[in-house]
Amino acid sequence: MTNLILFLNAFLSYLLVFVLIVALVIVACVIGVKWRKSKDAKAALAEGTDAAGGNPTA
Repeated sequence: MTNLILFLNAFLSYLLVFVLIVALVIVACVIGVKWRKSKDAKAALAEGTDAAGGNPTA
């Protein structure tokens, strides 16, 4: 019985670490997408087009 408890303890510890790593990856992807959209919008404004369709604003 002791071995089972030790195994479950180790398993749950690794599961918790795995869940934390997955959460960090998801957060990093969301931040990356936001930064990329922001950069694309700034670039579109700099070249005189809107970010949605590439139509000239002037």
